[in-house]
Amino acid sequence: MDDAPARELVALLDLENLGDDRFRGHSPHAAGRHLYGGQVVAQALVATTRTTPADRPLHSLHAYFVLAGDPQVPIDFAVERIRDGRSFTTRRCVASQQKRTIFSLEASFQLREQGFEHAADMPQTPDPESLAPINDLVERFRGFLPLPAEHWLKRATSVDMRIAAPETLIAPNRLGQFIWFRVQGPLPDDEALHAALLAYLSDMTLLNTALMVHGRNIFDAKIQVASLDHALWIHHPPRVDQWLLYAQESPAASNARGLTFGRIFTRDGRLLASVAQEGLIRLRTNI
Repeated sequence: MDDAPARELVALLDLENLGDDRFRGHSPHAAGRHLYGGQVVAQALVATTRTTPADRPLHSLHAYFVLAGDPQVPIDFAVERIRDGRSFTTRRCVASQQKRTIFSLEASFQLREQGFEHAADMPQTPDPESLAPINDLVERFRGFLPLPAEHWLKRATSVDMRIAAPETLIAPNRLGQFIWFRVQGPLPDDEALHAALLAYLSDMTLLNTALMVHGRNIFDAKIQVASLDHALWIHHPPRVDQWLLYAQESPAASNARGLTFGRIFTRDGRLLASVAQEGLIRLRTNI
């Protein structure tokens, strides 16, 4: 397996240290015109993690997207040390471009401890090996997918994604979607890195679930789409270079906003993380 795409993804999260809890990140050269929200979430998380004791892994983050970012402009991250308690550490991070705030995040880190445990059951889906790779799906649905969707799917070379029931991509679907994914290539044994990559990947397909209910998708030129907020809770140490199942659903949409929930499971059925996101899904009136 070629690990070059994985190395590029890891390099994307290697922020420049500017001193005084300030950091700078960049976008990939092939980013296109829009800044991917998961990238900003992950880079802001890396910034906060660098100011946090190593024995306190991330357990949750809550973020707001304030302005659309420009992938051609560096992103500056400023971290505020909110609290260092006996068990929990809290950090706030503001991301800006050209002195304009585009994003804010609060993250909480916890000293790992024992306690009660329960979790939702993993849904039944086909094994990832039995599902078609993304490139095969592009060929299968070429007549239905808009050109931006085809380009985006082919560009996601660092991630192997397999979609259960891919026909739901082009037909109204209230049942949500189930996506197997993993980073292609081995990654270091660094829990903080895997947490940041999980944050990066958790934004990749979630908002589309709200549009699938109506038989539409985020690449529809008649729809304005933007992430408004993002929340992630990590229940167990993640490993993103192994197969993970992302079960996604959208319980509601109103006022040009769609609400989406996601659960991420390990292959053996353990609930690894939970995700929530609300996004703008506005019909354009000038087309």
